[in-house]
Amino acid sequence: MPGIKVKDSESFDEAYRRFKKQCDRNLIVTETRARRFFEPMTEKRKKQKINARKKMLKRLYMLRRYESRL
Repeated sequence: MPGIKVKDSESFDEAYRRFKKQCDRNLIVTETRARRFFEPMTEKRKKQKINARKKMLKRLYMLRRYESRL
């Protein structure tokens, strides 16, 4: 759980900005959006397969792009 200690010389806006940054780093917002609705295991597996395929195609694209420069 993110938390910050506000310094004496720090304004509210600066402290709030630090807090938001810490929340982004901990992926709190994305996780709460993902947990908003129940998702069956089949849907999770389906998304994982799609993400794995995208990742593989991206790597293949980058490799081919790199090889074409040589």
